[in-house]
Amino acid sequence: MRTTLYCSHFRMAFKHSNVLVCAPLEHRSIQEMSASMEKAKSEGADIVELCLDSIPASSLAIPEEVGRLIMQRTLPSVVSFRLNSPRITKGGCKTTCLQVLKRALELDVEFVEMDYEVALDANMAFMYKRSKSKIIVSSYFNGERPSTEKLGDLVALMQSTGADVIKLEIAVDFITDIPPIFTMLTHCQVPLIAVAVGSRGLISQLLGPKYGGFLVYGSLEEKPVPGLPTIASLRQVYKLEHVNPNTKVFGLISNPVGHSKGPLLHNPTFRHTGYDGIYVPMLVDDIKKFFKTYICSDYAGFSVGIPHKEAAVTCCDEVHPMAKSIGAVNTIIRRPLDGKLVGYNTDCEASISAIEDALRERKFTGNGAQTSPLYGKIFVLVGAGGAGRALAFGAKGRGARVFIFNRNYERAKSLADAVSGEALPYECLEKFCPEKGMILANSSAIGMDPNSHQSPIPKESLKAYELVFDAVYTPKNTRLLKEAAEVGAIVVSGVEMFLRQALGQFKLFTGGLAPEGFMRKLVLEQF
Repeated sequence: MRTTLYCSHFRMAFKHSNVLVCAPLEHRSIQEMSASMEKAKSEGADIVELCLDSIPASSLAIPEEVGRLIMQRTLPSVVSFRLNSPRITKGGCKTTCLQVLKRALELDVEFVEMDYEVALDANMAFMYKRSKSKIIVSSYFNGERPSTEKLGDLVALMQSTGADVIKLEIAVDFITDIPPIFTMLTHCQVPLIAVAVGSRGLISQLLGPKYGGFLVYGSLEEKPVPGLPTIASLRQVYKLEHVNPNTKVFGLISNPVGHSKGPLLHNPTFRHTGYDGIYVPMLVDDIKKFFKTYICSDYAGFSVGIPHKEAAVTCCDEVHPMAKSIGAVNTIIRRPLDGKLVGYNTDCEASISAIEDALRERKFTGNGAQTSPLYGKIFVLVGAGGAGRALAFGAKGRGARVFIFNRNYERAKSLADAVSGEALPYECLEKFCPEKGMILANSSAIGMDPNSHQSPIPKESLKAYELVFDAVYTPKNTRLLKEAAEVGAIVVSGVEMFLRQALGQFKLFTGGLAPEGFMRKLVLEQF
């Protein structure tokens, strides 16, 4: 069962005026499909797709069962039987397909979906005798990189069937394959559903309403599908009914990207401030190719995550001096006046200020007139990536003595040289203890879900540290932080860094708007 957001002239028949959420139901029995329809309804779906090709032919051979499912539907429905679907078992019966579709039309189901090849069959003449049902003709595009020309030719052929709605399922290897799909959504003369299949295709659904997409698919909470948002996220986080052609697009460029809490924070804050924007996850493999592909001014700003923060520097037309000295960018803005990409780093101040404030809360009084409680302290950094560079430069700027440990020693040495610090082999981290009361900062991905059982350092070694900071924020309370608290250290979660860097980003995204109280409340509710 899929969830679809539906925006077209047919939408007036439904309760939501701008967007329909449709859930595709794929089950091995009619009974399971019926039960899932109720779940979809409770989660906020407006319409469901009954994927009858997923049900064994022996069950479909009982006309009463199929008829009962359709007649007792509790949501408007798309009845689909795809001979070319990967769901169907080898040797799927075309006769069964025709029987199912004909029965659905006889019962006036809202939509009937069939393969393009089936729609061309002379035996499908009965589809033109329908009274109320609308016909969706679909095709699966696979095997080559989609282009506007190839998709346009396919759409023209599909239009000739007399379809009310056209649907394209398109296999994409990279997020940079998606723009031709948006072009087709914008210019197609017939209502168009377009689905970029797979985890890299997620934005084809989230941005579909911006380009006039007929349906946006999503999944049930209990049956997540790569590349499809859940019904709950569509309703509660993205609220696509607010998206329109003028909506500015912001997003997280990262790989992986599924762990990000950015959409949970930025999207509600856009609505709270009245800013017409949407923030989406963008699973990017090649950041340089991404920026060469997404050049439209509507793509207005980006957060940059693992592993792209250093490479992002070379993608920018201009880089803020702090970000340039760090050698890592976590925020990119497309300047409205000239379209130039400008890079910033909000990680540095976010992480260092979070550590300083935690130390001050313990009534740190050392260092006399020095303003930072980090001054003169040993600052042990694990990781030498983009976040690590921000921490290293921030700590050095506050007068700390920086020691860097990284699995790749050469990267640690390069960063240590840049901040006049010292790099040591990663294997020495466990026993490193030149003095008590040090600061430990983990900027690596060690301990991040789904590997939350891991920690970069044994519990016994944590006794040497006054404060332990972990840039990982999923989970909020990592194993490293739990064990640090157990030995009496001050702990600072990556959630605090996440909030502070997001505040800086939101100011850059919107030109000054950043409601700290509202955003902090959101973070406390979501983490």
